[in-house]
Amino acid sequence: MKHVIKVEIYHDGEFYCGRCLDADIFTQGQTLDELTVNIKEAIQLHFEDDPDSFAEFSPHPSIFTMMDLGEVHV
Repeated sequence: MKHVIKVEIYHDGEFYCGRCLDADIFTQGQTLDELTVNIKEAIQLHFEDDPDSFAEFSPHPSIFTMMDLGEVHV
């Protein structure tokens, strides 16, 4: 069973975007705080609508995020 749901976070120039790597889930927010709330809500709603897709996860998985910090200029 999977114990984490992986989410990629990036800034598209206007919004912070969250894309789930384990399910077809995408959301965005104007701030990182807003995005955090939206990610949790989107994941919850997705798995409520499709409980069979949640079967591969432990009962209370954590959300693990990776954030694109942009280019490095050396």
